[in-house]
Amino acid sequence: MTAVMAAHIISIVEDNKMCQMVLVKIINDKDEFLLGEIYESAEDALEMIENPPNVAIVDIELPGMNGIALIKKLKTTAPEIQCLVCTMHDDDEKIFEALESGADGYVLKKSTPAQIKRAICDVIEGGAPMSPYVAKRVISIFKKPVVTEKDALLTEREQQVIQLLSKGLSYKQIGDQLFVSHETVKKHLKNIYYKLHVQNKVEALNKWKLI
Repeated sequence: MTAVMAAHIISIVEDNKMCQMVLVKIINDKDEFLLGEIYESAEDALEMIENPPNVAIVDIELPGMNGIALIKKLKTTAPEIQCLVCTMHDDDEKIFEALESGADGYVLKKSTPAQIKRAICDVIEGGAPMSPYVAKRVISIFKKPVVTEKDALLTEREQQVIQLLSKGLSYKQIGDQLFVSHETVKKHLKNIYYKLHVQNKVEALNKWKLI
């Protein structure tokens, strides 16, 4: 008599209908996966604590409580649930916060269905799957470069801003290159002026050259 392999229950926490459909198809395409509940908010998904699936695929941007806060709660109360982040966010802050909260893997929505399917399998097998870009960012986060006085004074993003400013780029051009808004660039510059104890960009550039 052939033994029947138990299916792994995969629940989804995602408010975007299109993304839900993609994930549902990925889960239904593999015999070893069994589609669990689909939640559109982290608050609703907290019911997983009472009836935990094997894997929860969690988006970060959700109405109300975000996915990172959800993962932290799940890992505190139902640590047996493997949490796989599936998001559009590829910035260091979100990656680090998600992993710190207890996420077991981190893949980007732009991943192929095959890559997401493989990530679910890896999580079930005890791995920590990540999209290649995310893995590269994680490595860079934990690298310990030689810290210079400039590095210690300004953040990496602030250094990027002032370097582009020194090339004569406008706030808008800097924002376009760094994929941030004009207002975000101004906020970084305000922090730079404060840290360098200057009043304007000319003073900031002159002082930066002397450090």
